[in-house]
Amino acid sequence: MNLKEMVGVEAARYVEDGMVVGLGTGTTAYYMIKEIGRRVKEEKLRILGVPTSFASKKQAESLGIPVKTIDQVKKVDLTIDGADEISADFQGIKGGGAALLFEKIVATYSDQVIWIVDGSKMVQKLGAFPLPVEVIPYGQQQIFQQFEKKGYHPVFRMISDTNKTVTDCGHSIIDLHLDVIEDPFALSDVLDHTVGVVEHGLFLNTVNTVIVGRETGVETISNIR
Repeated sequence: MNLKEMVGVEAARYVEDGMVVGLGTGTTAYYMIKEIGRRVKEEKLRILGVPTSFASKKQAESLGIPVKTIDQVKKVDLTIDGADEISADFQGIKGGGAALLFEKIVATYSDQVIWIVDGSKMVQKLGAFPLPVEVIPYGQQQIFQQFEKKGYHPVFRMISDTNKTVTDCGHSIIDLHLDVIEDPFALSDVLDHTVGVVEHGLFLNTVNTVIVGRETGVETISNIR
C-alpha cells in the first residue's frame, strides 16, 4: 500500500453512517473515494457524497456512492480532500488538480475538513508549489499582466503547447511561482479584490484534521481549528 492509499483508507474511517460527505479531487482523494465505495458496498454504509469535480462525481457514481451537488444539501458534515502544500501553521495551497473553486465552495459549507497528504506536502512556509488562480477567460491577459507587474511570475497552465487548461466551470488557471509566501492572508486579500479572479488556491483557516502518510506510518493531527 503506497502512502497516498494509506492516508486515503485511514481518512475513510472518519465517515459515519448518515453523513453528507464532501469528496475531494486528486490522486490521494481517489483512494479515499475508493475506500468509501468499498464500505458502501461491503458494510452497507449509507452516506451522501458531494463531489468537488466531475472526475470525483464519475468515480463515486461508478462505486455506487449516491451523490448530490452542494446546492442540493443543507450542509456537509465532513469533507475529505488532498492538499498540495500545508504550512507549519496549517494553512494550505490547493488546486493542482484544477478543482480549487468547487473544492473551496464545498469546504466552506462543511462542518469538518480533513486533508490527506504524504509527508512531502508538509512545509514550513507556503509557496514552493505554484499558487493556482482561477480566472475568467475575458480579460485574462490583463490579469496576467497585472501579476507580472507585481512580480508574481505568472504562467498560464496548459494542457498542450497551444491550449490552456480549462476548469470544470470553463475558466483558465494562472499559476503564480512565488517560491515563498510570507503573508498568505495579505496575498489572499489582494487576489480576492482582483477583478476577473474567480478563486485562488490559498485555503486559509480551513482544515480541522490533517492525516499525513510517512514511511514510518500514518500521523493524524487533529483539533487544528
